[in-house]
Amino acid sequence: MAVAKLGVVVLDCPDPHALAGFYAGVLGGTVEGDEDWVDLRSPGGPALAFQRAPEHVPPVWPSADGSQQFHLDLVVEDLDAAEKGVLELGAKPLDAEDRERTFRVYADPAGHPFCLCAC
Repeated sequence: MAVAKLGVVVLDCPDPHALAGFYAGVLGGTVEGDEDWVDLRSPGGPALAFQRAPEHVPPVWPSADGSQQFHLDLVVEDLDAAEKGVLELGAKPLDAEDRERTFRVYADPAGHPFCLCAC
């Protein structure tokens, strides 16, 4: 029997509104909050939250002596179209060169890694 249920995934970042805006562009949804905490409520999906962390240090990916901490897998129908969209929104490619794979790895504007995964 479970002792809890997942409420929300929270990303630390220097600018919660800016990062919430990036993910709203990727996932859709509405952005609500103040300067220290912002929620992104996406239609039909779980919420993401963004918490101000002025000293945030982005994870290193990939790195044997660094840690990615965590990453998001975002399911898409068209990898090429999704890639174009996230790059226009400010994502940076981390490992997107292999066009034969069913996933590509990027960093959001605050440096958190995420994957676009073909469904």
